[in-house]
Amino acid sequence: MMSVVHRLTAGWLVDHLSFINQCGYEICDSFAYPDGVTLNTSVTSTRDCHSTSTSAATSSSDGPVPGPVNTIETEGKRAKTRYVFREEFFDVSKPHIAAAPEEQLWQGCPEATLTELKASSNREEHQAEPKRGVGDSVASARKKRKRICVFNQGELDALQYHSKVRKLIWEGTLHLVREGVKSGFLHRTIAEPSCRKNAVPERIGCGLAELCEMAKQLPAVNESDHQAVHVLDDETSVTEQDLLSCVTENSSNGAKIVELMGQKYLVPPKSSFLLSDISCLQPLLNCKKKYDVIVIDPPWENKSVKRSSRYSYLSSCQIKQIPVPALAAPNCLVVTWVTNRQKHLHFVKDELYPHWSVKTLAEWHWVKITGAGEFVFPLDSLHKKPYEVLVLGRVQGDLKQTLRKSEDVLPIPEHKLIVSIPCSLHSHKPPLTGVLAEFLKPDVECLELFARNLQPGWTSWGNEVLKFQHIDYFTVLRNES
Repeated sequence: MMSVVHRLTAGWLVDHLSFINQCGYEICDSFAYPDGVTLNTSVTSTRDCHSTSTSAATSSSDGPVPGPVNTIETEGKRAKTRYVFREEFFDVSKPHIAAAPEEQLWQGCPEATLTELKASSNREEHQAEPKRGVGDSVASARKKRKRICVFNQGELDALQYHSKVRKLIWEGTLHLVREGVKSGFLHRTIAEPSCRKNAVPERIGCGLAELCEMAKQLPAVNESDHQAVHVLDDETSVTEQDLLSCVTENSSNGAKIVELMGQKYLVPPKSSFLLSDISCLQPLLNCKKKYDVIVIDPPWENKSVKRSSRYSYLSSCQIKQIPVPALAAPNCLVVTWVTNRQKHLHFVKDELYPHWSVKTLAEWHWVKITGAGEFVFPLDSLHKKPYEVLVLGRVQGDLKQTLRKSEDVLPIPEHKLIVSIPCSLHSHKPPLTGVLAEFLKPDVECLELFARNLQPGWTSWGNEVLKFQHIDYFTVLRNES
């Protein structure tokens, strides 16, 4: 199962939607009878499809490739329902903010000094400024004029960093986009906005984070009598206390549906998860499993998050308390997603990783593009960059054991790009399974912290770990024949 469309020296062009739809979301609903059947997807416990077929639909310009779904073969055989992620969440045909013609990706990377980038950012501020009304005071006007000329230290640091990486990002992205156009994965023609309406409300299901808070009021579990892992099967239902007090595992070859507070969530095959907040990580530690890969997407503190009541965040001190050393195997690869604030990047490299005995090896960039191959934001935009940073490092330990673990594994390159069409859902990051595979041995144990979705072969933890597994984010792929 791979999400990589093209691999070049610069990095990878990744198909996020295709990856999700290759995760094996196939459910056996009921037994089929010759005179018809009503598919029962109202599952109160868990259901499974023990099928050896895990093939799934892949996306193309014409939509999903039809597959053998909802087909009834013969009397007494199970009917299968295959779910695919809603395409409209990846329908990014035009940039969110259009770049000037001379600043578009296909024009090539123009040289720009730091001074020129500052001037460009000043022009952007001026263009974005709302028109002043008659009632605006002179003092207010002066304040706005002054803002155009002054950068705070954080903005200066960000500009300095951007001036160092912009050429690598621009040229690498252009090479990968050209390959995508050649293969037909991307299309240069400007697509008309999709007429499909997103029928899924912005907030669906119950509030998982709020549920984790409520779970703290549940009676304490006796760990000596309580199993560390709850395995989903067809015979027993899953209680809400089980979901909130131990790691839940789907070890089968098919997907399952679990119900929580009246809401249904799809669990892919060969995956496990723990739904809890940072104060209830003990069940993960109780499994006594060591992980070879740990991907972390912390809820970083920033001004917009502080102003919003929708998103919680952690301080740097709280992030340092995550027990990565207790979860990491020798030579574990640690990958941390970082926002474009230099304060956070410096914290990860200079404080967080040393605190965890992790040696920084590389900085990669996730670049967000449209289906036509343009940046979703102008590359030189001051406030909205079309890229995010990943900091990669390895846990340091016994030298002999580290060298033995490193045998037959390629070293981590200092810089790579992961280029993809982003999901419109907030913070739904692209999968790293395909791009990290060549730097890892087969059959490694993988863990994602602060996850919002599940992946086959991974353990996922977070207080919204089932968020993008809600069944309303998927649609049933039907066979019309």
